[in-house]
This record gives sequence, structure tokens and C-alpha cells, in this order.
Amino acid sequence: MKRKGLKITAIVLAVVVLVYGVIALWPRSQNFALDNPMMKEGEMPLLIAHGGGNREFPDNTLEAFYNAYSVDRRVMMETDVSITKDGVVILSHDISLDRKTNVTGLIEDWNYSDLMAQKVDFGYINPVEEDEDGINHLAGELTHFTDDEGNAKYPTDVTYPEGITPRDEQVFLATTLEDLILAFPDNRINVEIKQSGETGFRALKEVLRLLEEHDAFDRVVLASFHNEMYNEYKRLQKAGEVPDTFMYSPGVGGVATFYVLQLLGLDALYTDGMCVFQLPTEQYGFTLATKGLVKRAHRHNLAVHYWTINDKEEMKHLISIGADGIMTDYPHRLKEVYDSFQ
Repeated sequence: MKRKGLKITAIVLAVVVLVYGVIALWPRSQNFALDNPMMKEGEMPLLIAHGGGNREFPDNTLEAFYNAYSVDRRVMMETDVSITKDGVVILSHDISLDRKTNVTGLIEDWNYSDLMAQKVDFGYINPVEEDEDGINHLAGELTHFTDDEGNAKYPTDVTYPEGITPRDEQVFLATTLEDLILAFPDNRINVEIKQSGETGFRALKEVLRLLEEHDAFDRVVLASFHNEMYNEYKRLQKAGEVPDTFMYSPGVGGVATFYVLQLLGLDALYTDGMCVFQLPTEQYGFTLATKGLVKRAHRHNLAVHYWTINDKEEMKHLISIGADGIMTDYPHRLKEVYDSFQ
């Protein structure tokens, strides 16, 4: 009986090893079936302006994106969006207005028409406190945006393309996603939906409507840290409710799954139809900025973008490992690094 048990154990182990070997050697699927617009062009990663480059100009304003465009006309825009009470998707990192404007309250409780009528200024960086729901509330005096040298910035300080003039000389007005899409018709855009629940799904519906109206599915990639939103992206794709060019990136769960599978050599089992990983260089003590991870992602036709990179040496490291994109708060600084390789 003992010999029989050992024999059965050996057979089971042999089968496990065989199955593992087959999976490890199995050709990797192309998770994104089309040519991937999120891959780098040439040797340098895509220059991605985080919030438009939010240490050079106020976060998620049209003016910040024009500044980034003045650095590199091929710049990829990274932005965050929330939907207002009257159904307009505006650019904002927070779901409240307390940290970045001269008014307070949740974006979903404000009408876009009132934001514009009152000329609410998105040129602030105020002290806030976060409540148990992760919502920021004003916790001090209003503080106008300044750059790292302490210089206050205004819309007139931006280098605009020929024919473009400031919307207002003093105020950074609310910017809609539609404003961004129309202002930069040839640029790639990363859109992160910040709201969750019913409000988040309402925002997603309007974002999809805008992408269809402006034929922008092939240059806009959707992101979200909310798993419910990522699952909805996958459902839309599988149900054929969006075009084949629909692009999205996973949240923490999707990234963790791929990371573990690729370490085990089992990434052939990763079949999500997304197109790009957006990663920090480290997470929970694990180093994610490696040639191996980038190489394995590329075998699946998946791009790899890293955030938020403001150190020059870290930028150079990401170039060396073959990263497809680098998100930064300082577009001018990243461009200087790129130029140093020429």
C-alpha cells in the first residue's frame, strides 16, 4: 500500500510538472488584438503629462495641457475626471472641489453651468483633511498655486500654440473632457474615472458617448482604481458594446495577477483584453520597474507606463528597461532627459 501511494504521488507530480511545462511554453496571447497605440515610438518612452504636468501649472487645467504641448507636440495627456450634477464630465483629480479651487463641495453636487458662471478658479492647492470616505475637505486658508520656485502662475504665463489665446487672464476655468479632446485632436489621452458607484457609472456612460461622438476610441485609454469600473470595462468589451479599438488598463487586482503569473512563468493564463499596465516603480516592497516585467508584457502586446516619475535618474532607469511611457509632473524635466540621449 505504501509503494502504491508513492506511485500515485509520483504520477500526480509528473502530471503537474507536465501541465506547468505546457503552460510555461504556451504561446502568449495578444491581449490587445490590434496595433497598440500605447507602445512607445522609437527609443524614448511616451512623455506623459500627469494632470498636464501639475507642478508646472495647476492640475488638470486646459492651460497645464497647453504647457505640456509646448514641450512636446506628441505628448500624451493624463487626466482624471468626474461628472457634475448637470451631466458634464470635467477634469479633476479629486471628487470634491476643496483642494484645487476657491469653492468647496462635491463635484456631483455642482452644475458645470454654475462653475462657469461663477468663474470658479481651479488654480489653487489648498490644505485639506480626508474623511473616512477618502473625500478631501478644506482645512485652512485658500492657497493659490505656485511652482517650485514660489512663482504664482496664471493662464497668461502659458506658451500657447499659434492662434490660441487664454480663456481668462487670471482664472483657471473648469475644463471639460470634451475641451481636452477637441483642443488636442491628435494626442493620446489617459482618462481615469475618479467617482464610484452609480455616479461613476454615469460618468463612464458620458465618457463613452464623448469618445463615440469625437471618434476618439483609438487614442483614449480608460483607467480606474475602482474594481467595479475595471470589471465594467471588461464586460463592455466582451459584450461588443464598444469598438474593437476600446482601450483600458487594470486596477490593482489586474496588475497583481499579472505580476504573480509572470513570476511563475504562467502569464499565458492572463487573458484580460486591456492594452496597458500603469504602474508605480515599487509596490508593497516589490520592484515593478524591471526589464523582465516589461519584456513579458510586450509578449502579450501590452504597453507599460510608470507613474509618477519626477527624478531624473529614475527616468533614465525606466528608459533603460524599455518602458513605453513615463508619467511626470514636470514635462520640461523629462524632455531634458530625453534630449540628453540624443
